[in-house]
Amino acid sequence: MLSPEEQLHVIRSGAAQIVPEEALLEKLKRGVPLNVKLGVDPTAPDIHLGHAVPLRKLRQFQDMGHEVTLIIGDGTALIGDPSGRNSTRPQLTREQIDANAQTYVDQAFKVLDPAKTTLRYNSEWILGLDMEGLLRLLSNFTVARILERDDFHNRYTQGQPISLHEFLYPVMQAYDSVVIKADVELGGTDQLFNLLAGRELMEKLDMEPQVCLTLPLLEGTDGVRKMSKSYGNYIGLTDAPEDIFGKAMSIPDEIMVKYFRLASDLPVDEIDAIEAGLQDDSLHPNKVKRQLARNLVALYHGDQEAQAAEEHFDKVFKAHEVPDDIPELSGDLELNDEGQVYLAALLHKEGLASSAAEARRLIDGGGVKIDDEPVASKCYNVDPDALRGCVLKVGKRKFLRIP
Repeated sequence: MLSPEEQLHVIRSGAAQIVPEEALLEKLKRGVPLNVKLGVDPTAPDIHLGHAVPLRKLRQFQDMGHEVTLIIGDGTALIGDPSGRNSTRPQLTREQIDANAQTYVDQAFKVLDPAKTTLRYNSEWILGLDMEGLLRLLSNFTVARILERDDFHNRYTQGQPISLHEFLYPVMQAYDSVVIKADVELGGTDQLFNLLAGRELMEKLDMEPQVCLTLPLLEGTDGVRKMSKSYGNYIGLTDAPEDIFGKAMSIPDEIMVKYFRLASDLPVDEIDAIEAGLQDDSLHPNKVKRQLARNLVALYHGDQEAQAAEEHFDKVFKAHEVPDDIPELSGDLELNDEGQVYLAALLHKEGLASSAAEARRLIDGGGVKIDDEPVASKCYNVDPDALRGCVLKVGKRKFLRIP
């Protein structure tokens, strides 16, 4: 059993802020399992390593003996989180929310220990509020306080519209903490206002206030922008093992330690040793990155798949060989009026590009090869005889065999 100080060291690892840290240490010293809260709005069905950062921190709490309450914001999702937004979010339908919520829960339990997790849906208490209850709740906040939020303040001063229902979001998230009696609430750095609103509401209702713990946004594989599907720099929890391994090997050396702290399950002391080894050059970055890639694959697919993914990576990238188990063309080659194959459409149809437009960009950038020979820029139409019996390679990891 870790001491309170040792637990705090683990909790600090990768955290952006703990507000206030001394209150967290005091809670830990009581020796009673804490109720650690994370609220998520099911606005998208699939989650990636960036979304999983707070889940990893929750798992650390669980491994130290604490309890987790995961709140699915099916009530707050009807409002839409205004954090970081310069316009009102489109409101989701109940059907969209329910479908997204189920997918999110399935993926979240790839990280969390179900035995130590209480799953709640905040529609239980939010949608049940009558007008009297809502008015009593709202009376704890002022318009001036809500307008202190950067996003609200910026939109207000710039004359951009703010819908009244958006003001309810931080109030309702705060109310979640009151209902479940949270000791600690986690969120991204963009959630600090909402987390502090929960702390403030608990104090006003004569409850012991929660501690707010924020976690930084995880940069994507490009090392620059936050991880996002729209940027194409994400590693998905449901990605194939070889894709997770290959994407992890592509991240810049400078953010490897951050990935270890926010996305892996390696003990904090081991991560501290890795960081020190990279700083004094006693560890080679490539060896460390391989350890990271294996860890990420093993987390979501198991050790055996991690080993296979590394062997696949070496075969493709070190030996420059074509993998044995690549997919084959799903049907016949489709010819246009000129008797040619429109390569961009083929790549899109076979799942090697998200759209024909992306396929054209890949071709123009030299990212498409036929039997390891790059397709020339603007060469979108290809003679079918040049494709038959060949292997198409798109980027570094995607292959298609054409019989």
